[in-house]
Amino acid sequence: MSSRELILGRVRTAIADASEAPPARRDYRSAGTTGEAERTALFCERAGEYRADVRRVEPGREAAVLAAVCAEHGAQRLVIPAGLPPDRRPGGLDLVEDTQLDPHTLDGTDGVITGCTVAIAETGTIVLTAAPHEGRRAITLVPDLHICLVDQSQIVEILPEAIARLNQAVRERRPITLISGPSATSDIELDRVEGVHGPRTLVVLVVG
Repeated sequence: MSSRELILGRVRTAIADASEAPPARRDYRSAGTTGEAERTALFCERAGEYRADVRRVEPGREAAVLAAVCAEHGAQRLVIPAGLPPDRRPGGLDLVEDTQLDPHTLDGTDGVITGCTVAIAETGTIVLTAAPHEGRRAITLVPDLHICLVDQSQIVEILPEAIARLNQAVRERRPITLISGPSATSDIELDRVEGVHGPRTLVVLVVG
């Protein structure tokens, strides 16, 4: 008898009298119960807990607020996806449309401005799917500053609702990126280090 047969035989003997595993529960929530105002407030709170800089923005003031945020961070040259709407492109800045920019060029910029596909209130998470107004995953990983525009209508309460909104991205085989706060990691001593695997600073502008 080989060692493999011996081990498998012992496993079969050990589980011979075991009862069948109970069926997995499927009665989890598939939709939230809160209204838009409460849902938005929860998202802002949870995203802030992840050290994101979260700001509420009135519709129509996106470009002005973006310009102010860039001034605060000393950002002058920013990457933008080709599909970012004109009214969300701040004036007075060097905006570089992504045309498959290489990593060295991206690293030479001060930041990136994108939209998102959906945001999850319960976890403070932003979901990107490389849609035209979001751009390639690379442009949100290399620059040190990421400014993300989130429309209030894009905020859902819980994860299953967000998954339901990702059907098209999945069918089109687009990459899906979930972002909860700026990039961060810690060493064995639990010293937190930000900016290792992505932007050091995440600014979230909630429009609505």
